[in-house]
Amino acid sequence: MTLIGQVIAMAVFVWFCMKYIWPVIMGAIDTRQTEIASGLAAAEQGQSSLERAKTEADKIIAAARDQARGIVDQANSRATGIVDQAKTDGETERKRQLDGARTEIGVEINRAREELRGQVAKIAIAGAEKVLAREIDANAHRDLLSRLAGEL
Repeated sequence: MTLIGQVIAMAVFVWFCMKYIWPVIMGAIDTRQTEIASGLAAAEQGQSSLERAKTEADKIIAAARDQARGIVDQANSRATGIVDQAKTDGETERKRQLDGARTEIGVEINRAREELRGQVAKIAIAGAEKVLAREIDANAHRDLLSRLAGEL
């Protein structure tokens, strides 16, 4: 009798557990499995997002490097252009100054020639006065004029 009572009590306990406790436990387990599955899916999605972000970041970095390289190249070519322009400007200025100096030298040469002509004319007049004052002799005049012409 005790054994039958225990079997009945056990059967009631199993039935009670299966009717009221087992569904709650199974619901909790199912909920937990769903949460774990969604967490794993989110982790996988996060991993793939991370990989995409890394790839995109690498592309952005490469583009920035290319852009920086282009800016440096552009700056170098601009600097070269500025140096070339400065050389050209310097050469033009040098030529202008040389032309100015040559013109000034030509003016000075002409001024010196005019001054020499004036001095030669004074010497010629002084020589003619001496000749006239000494005597009037055609041969002496020719000699004196030849010497003056040779000096000029």
